[in-house]
Amino acid sequence: MNTEPKSLQEAIVYFSNPDNCVEYISVRRWSNGVVCPSCGSQSVKFNAKRRTWQCASHHAKREFSVKVGTVMEDSAIGLDKWLTAMWLVTNCKNGISSYEIARDLRISQKSAWFMLHRIRLAMQDDFTGQLRGEVEADETFIGGKARNMHVSKRQRRITGTGGKDKTAVMGMLERGGKVRTAIIPNRKKSALQDEVKNACRG
Repeated sequence: MNTEPKSLQEAIVYFSNPDNCVEYISVRRWSNGVVCPSCGSQSVKFNAKRRTWQCASHHAKREFSVKVGTVMEDSAIGLDKWLTAMWLVTNCKNGISSYEIARDLRISQKSAWFMLHRIRLAMQDDFTGQLRGEVEADETFIGGKARNMHVSKRQRRITGTGGKDKTAVMGMLERGGKVRTAIIPNRKKSALQDEVKNACRG
């Protein structure tokens, strides 16, 4: 597929077509051709009516869809919702809540919460090595906004301004490569430099 949705509107329109959804996932998941998730055979036949494949070998679960073996498996939520939600999560610089996803996709907040947790799980990276080459770094504070809290909760949790009562975190991005994040004690230069030294190769 040569066309990538560049806006939420484009994503909603593009992914509203079930065939686009199947193609979008399949070419990324199986770049060298579709293979059976159960046995690894490339001898599979596509059923256009059901939008599924069937493996030529006789075994359990020989019929499969693009959802099988992914975080979308066993979910009744359509691919149009899943892929648009993924687009939202990966394109919103400041993060996105389940309430925003529910509103944008017109689904329940419970469904949006379920999808958001699965998408975040899929995005997890077990990488623990060191970063190389050009590395970009930035830091911020994480914590709820006072104006979004109930008065009683705000009085209990917010005792100051700025970054007080929030957690300082740092992110480092290897150009075209891996990402590492870390909780830092403060935003002092020495703390930031120590974290960069630990994450990067000399």
